Amino acid sequence: MSTNIAVLVSGRGSNLQSIIDNIETGHIKNARISVVISDVGNAYALKRAQIHGINNVFIDPPDFSNKQDYEKKILKVLKDNDVDLILLAGYMRIVGKSLIAAYRNRIINIHPALLPSFKGLHAQQQAFDYGVKVSGCTVHFVDEGMDTGPIIIQKCVPVLDTDTVDELAARILEQEHKVYPQAVKLFIEGKLKVEGRIVVHL
Repeated sequence: MSTNIAVLVSGRGSNLQSIIDNIETGHIKNARISVVISDVGNAYALKRAQIHGINNVFIDPPDFSNKQDYEKKILKVLKDNDVDLILLAGYMRIVGKSLIAAYRNRIINIHPALLPSFKGLHAQQQAFDYGVKVSGCTVHFVDEGMDTGPIIIQKCVPVLDTDTVDELAARILEQEHKVYPQAVKLFIEGKLKVEGRIVVHL
């Protein structure tokens, strides 16, 4: 049975593209992206979806009186597209309780730092400013906190003495494009089990 995936986006969608590519090449089997949802109308990620013939929807938060109504609309789109798994790919909003409750342990995010360090926005800049010698990225399940959900995969990226923050961010992004599809593949193959804070790889 095929897993229907929704990807929530806000920006250029390079991680979305890596998931699309891995499905189209057959690296990720028994899966399809059934819908891409953006909270930004001109997000290039929507264009990527169009290029690949993927259903795409812009849902404008200011059209709704509160976050609950906004997410109710998202939930309707997810239901209409029979979504089994939600991926956050540069989605710049904190996922609310109603969405998490409906898709507990079925929402995955990628963060450009080694959690639990450097949560939230501008993680690469935070790590760079702190002077760490190793940074990286983290794929994790989403819970009610900000970047606090159980960790699926982490990938280390060394910080070089000659690095600028943009150079570091670019090398982290290269690894994101590898580990995010890997995590999705493990989920779809039923090889992940959440036990408290621990994600066991079966």
